[in-house]
Amino acid sequence: MADDGAMDKMKGKAKEMTGKATGDRRKESEGKTDQTKGKAKSTMDDAGDRAKGMKDSLKHDDS
Repeated sequence: MADDGAMDKMKGKAKEMTGKATGDRRKESEGKTDQTKGKAKSTMDDAGDRAKGMKDSLKHDDS
């Protein structure tokens, strides 16, 4: 599965840098927002993976 959070962070960074280079504060702000959204997605994915791992390990303990 592709890491959507990482993709959002990369797109956001590019948008932020473009905004800075052109003096477009709105584009820069959108880029920062996209990066934050990407970080949140990555955090949620990591938490989901950890929860799945815990569930799987509990299954094996009951055997």
